[in-house]
Amino acid sequence: MIENTKDNKILRWWAKYRNYVLIGFKIGITLFLIMSIVFFVDINEIVLSLKEADLSLLFIPTLLSIFNIYLQYLKWNLTCKIILSETNGKKNFISLFYGFTAGVFTPIRIGEYFGRAIAYRDKSIIQITIATLIDKYFPLLIVVLFGSISSVIFLYLFEGITIYLSASLILVLLVLFYFIILLLFEESFWDNFIFNKLRRSKRLYPLLKYLKPLKGLDKRYTAKMIFISFLFYACFLIQFAFLIAAFSHHTNYLDYLWIGNLVMFSKTIIPPVSIGEMGVREGASVYFAGRFGELAAVGFNASIFLFMINVLIPSLIGLFLFLRKVDD
Repeated sequence: MIENTKDNKILRWWAKYRNYVLIGFKIGITLFLIMSIVFFVDINEIVLSLKEADLSLLFIPTLLSIFNIYLQYLKWNLTCKIILSETNGKKNFISLFYGFTAGVFTPIRIGEYFGRAIAYRDKSIIQITIATLIDKYFPLLIVVLFGSISSVIFLYLFEGITIYLSASLILVLLVLFYFIILLLFEESFWDNFIFNKLRRSKRLYPLLKYLKPLKGLDKRYTAKMIFISFLFYACFLIQFAFLIAAFSHHTNYLDYLWIGNLVMFSKTIIPPVSIGEMGVREGASVYFAGRFGELAAVGFNASIFLFMINVLIPSLIGLFLFLRKVDD
């Protein structure tokens, strides 16, 4: 009886403070990862790299961050029109920024789904979640395609795997993604693959009404999303390449684009357990920059600066928009 009482107290305490514990855990993981990286990177090199950075080159990725956000807005606005039947561009724009803010400080970026939902009073969390998953699916496809191929080439050139294994892996990846693209452009894909499965399942059948808008994902929508997602990914790579160049004072841009591919792929396949995925991205940047002959401090500074312009600043803008809404 006493044990049951203790268990109930623990459960009540966990239910009350769960979010705070998870956020604290996430902050702790972030600090641990950053401090671990800094331990292996010379602080003097970091400071010197920052002081001697080429400001003209830093301006380019900073300016591109506006284009980066615009591309994300295009994707989200297009998805909202199809999935949510929401044609108010301003509302979709604000929703995107609310998502930036909520996603940074929550475990596994789950807050982004709830953040985006704040802007819509007539939409359910399930509807917003489905729309957000679709919105994120296409960039994920691009990242995995280019990142996996870049990783195979990296393993061949730097780790010594055989040309036959490398060529075979690349061929398998290309064929796999070819069939995925074919399925996406097949208009009956959702009916055959998802809706029929849901109709047969008593437990999942209630979800069918929320997924019906997926039938509107036609070839035109798919083509637009793939194109915008490719531009979004290219924008990120160009930003990263210019940041490496700014901090290193070298101009090996093809190598830097390659490093960006590897960093983005690493960040994608490793679960985001830290704030804004900090630590994972910095660790990957330090490692791959070093393998390509750059100082670890260069990779670290490039990654931190990229986090500031692509994640931190948009999240602060989203916070400002939210606070202004509350005041109104």
